[in-house]
Amino acid sequence: MKCINKRISAAVCMVLSLILGGCSALGGGSSAAEEYEQQYYNKSLYQDKMFASDLCVTDTDVSLKGYAADESLHAAGLFDLKSEKVLYADKIHEKLFPASTTKIMTAYLTLKYGNLDDIVTVGSDAVQFSYDEQVCGLQAGDTVTLYDLLCGLVLYSGNDSAVAIAEYLGGSMEGFADMMNREANALGATNTHFVNPHGLQNDNHYTTAYDLYLMFNACTKDQRFLDIISMDSYTGTLKSSDQMVRTVVWTPTNYYSQGLVKAPSDINIFGGKTGTTDEAGSCVILYSRDMENNPYISIMMGAPDKDILYSDMTSLLTIGIPAP
Repeated sequence: MKCINKRISAAVCMVLSLILGGCSALGGGSSAAEEYEQQYYNKSLYQDKMFASDLCVTDTDVSLKGYAADESLHAAGLFDLKSEKVLYADKIHEKLFPASTTKIMTAYLTLKYGNLDDIVTVGSDAVQFSYDEQVCGLQAGDTVTLYDLLCGLVLYSGNDSAVAIAEYLGGSMEGFADMMNREANALGATNTHFVNPHGLQNDNHYTTAYDLYLMFNACTKDQRFLDIISMDSYTGTLKSSDQMVRTVVWTPTNYYSQGLVKAPSDINIFGGKTGTTDEAGSCVILYSRDMENNPYISIMMGAPDKDILYSDMTSLLTIGIPAP
């Protein structure tokens, strides 16, 4: 369906109620958090985000001739950014657990409010993860650039990077979650609620496929984000509290970038973000371009395994993106 601004009057009421109703102060006292407060309460900036004219919009499912999604999938969508059309939509407004696709919003806030040259000191909370939870290898007391943390977050899906970023930008995990929710609402992602920066399971932490599209779409407007998701690998530099320097290589988590799954012919998959937990299933959101350089965002949520996730994604891209 053609991208249009719907229910503007309702959206205006929502914006005014949020602004006039007041919100709790952010945790922490970092300059990034203070800058966020100033920008968030700038009404014109807020409304510019809400009323963007280049969004793909649909209230209903949209079928795609020749494509039938696996019935086990929780939601899926394909968005043509140039034509501003939803090419395919299945349950994209259903609230679901996002797993590590949560980190899209963490990345968005980092790009919007962070100075990527800043040096961040890793706190103890950032290293409190179990052996089976994805981490970038940070240690308490490490110093690392915000840019390196962002690369570890987006490429390798490091939960430790997510916490280090959250505490630096938001002053605390709670303060950063508040930032996440406010920005999600500003982007129109009104069926989303975050409680952490990484997406590990919490019953009060949810989003929708459409809201993820909105957040990911906002990220893709920043060339730095596109540069990062397009990387084959990134070497992070970490300095320990005793000034010893070590490096660690982070690689993408999506199977296309890893070379484990072949991309459809005539489609360039730049990269994206994955997420997997028992409750969320396997999820992936991708940014791609066709042979004429037209951009697309595609998303799958809740696949029972990686085989179904990537098989269905390949089929959706092959059928949904027109051949040259």
